[in-house]
Amino acid sequence: MNTVAKLAATAVALSFATEAAATEWNVSVWGKRRAFTEHIEKLAELVSEKTGGEFTMNVSYGGLSKNTENLDGIAIGAFEMAQFCAGYHSDKNRAITVLELPFLGVNTLKEEVAVSHAVYENPAVIEEMAQWNAKIIMTSPMPQYNIVGTGEPRDELSEFNGMRVRATGGIGDAFRAVGAVPTSVTSAEAFQAMQSGVVDTVAFAQHAHLSFGTINEATWWTANLNPGTVNCPVVVNTDAYDALTDAEREALDSSIPEAIDHYLANYGELLKKWDEILVEKNVTKVEISEEQLAEFRKVAADPIRDQWIADMSAQGLPAQELYDLVVSSLEKARMSN
Repeated sequence: MNTVAKLAATAVALSFATEAAATEWNVSVWGKRRAFTEHIEKLAELVSEKTGGEFTMNVSYGGLSKNTENLDGIAIGAFEMAQFCAGYHSDKNRAITVLELPFLGVNTLKEEVAVSHAVYENPAVIEEMAQWNAKIIMTSPMPQYNIVGTGEPRDELSEFNGMRVRATGGIGDAFRAVGAVPTSVTSAEAFQAMQSGVVDTVAFAQHAHLSFGTINEATWWTANLNPGTVNCPVVVNTDAYDALTDAEREALDSSIPEAIDHYLANYGELLKKWDEILVEKNVTKVEISEEQLAEFRKVAADPIRDQWIADMSAQGLPAQELYDLVVSSLEKARMSN
């Protein structure tokens, strides 16, 4: 083989080696890029930067899986990273549904991050996720849910009786406790359900009311009902995570705090604009009286929590321990602020 041929062969070999060394992950989310996915987008950006483009993430909005099937996709290795919400399939992720109990008292997104990550590190949560070949790497913190509705504003619990509301998890349980009829249509189906009259109201965080268009159908919004929120982790396929090089794993792990900080800053800007958006869309802000809120908490908080602890304990989970962890980590987060 002459010198030119040898050089050409070497170049081809180096090219194949470079291609083989590159790591590309597919990430399954849904909807469209929005405040809820900004930490994932930031994570992908940081990982690529830190590895010189050798570790990249392709974020797919609905092209890989339905949002309700993302955990299943992770389990079989259909993609390497995904976002899901516990309320979509509470039987598959029982332990983290403690974070969806109503009226936990979490007031800020920073508190939501602290409480969620403390629960994610509990051995019972790690073990349950391992059954799906999944490892939780971060949460998708959301503010307290509130509802938008059509027709006359509802500002008393008696008016919730018979109300058809899109709500999942513990929030749905809370509304059921005061006579409402919750339905768990996916976020992508909420607008159509509201538009067609299948539901009267939809419970979402602010970004979702914007992203999925429910605010455009609304005539009123409950500013302070705050029954709880949903918990939506970001998980990675364990095999894919273990297959990363040390440098790639370090790039991923070290980028998570910055990705979360970016998410919090971005969501904070959205919340600042929320009142302007309500005025722009002519949506009435409804304030529920403290008396009515106290009654809601009395009917929904303690009974639902106690039932959750009893049910999960019967299934072999350390339910009381998980609930106590929520309380203690919330107290710790407030002390550090």
